[in-house]
Amino acid sequence: MFRQLARTGFTLATRRTTKERCISSTSRLFADPWPLPHTPQHLASTTTPSDIPPPAPLPRPNESVDTLRARLVYQSRKRGTLESDLLLSTFARDHLSTMSEAELMEYDKLLDEPDWDIYYWATSERAPPERWEKSPLLEKLKIHARNEGKVVRVMPAL
Repeated sequence: MFRQLARTGFTLATRRTTKERCISSTSRLFADPWPLPHTPQHLASTTTPSDIPPPAPLPRPNESVDTLRARLVYQSRKRGTLESDLLLSTFARDHLSTMSEAELMEYDKLLDEPDWDIYYWATSERAPPERWEKSPLLEKLKIHARNEGKVVRVMPAL
């Protein structure tokens, strides 16, 4: 057991300053690898460099509007972070059925962006880049993220 603790960076206190032994680690040497969202550490660690060009979407020739809509529903749900999954899947459930083909294509381009960027743009924690500044779709997503009706949101079924 002591060898396992030594491998993970934990040490047992050998001097008894209190009546019981304690396991301690040096927090100054190790930063939190998973900071909570909206903390300064998380905002700093999830910033996408501004000199990176926007991602090029995959060409999908002859994709019907129904197939596009079904793919966007799936991609909205399976993002990789729970915060983005919840925000985008409920947005897709509420809005994709009424979007035009042009709006669906714009939403497809938005989904090509990194998860944390979309999340922080929607929650207004970061300013979006020029390509998304005046997007009516991003404005709809911001309104959805504000949740002014205080609706309890759960993941929709696929």
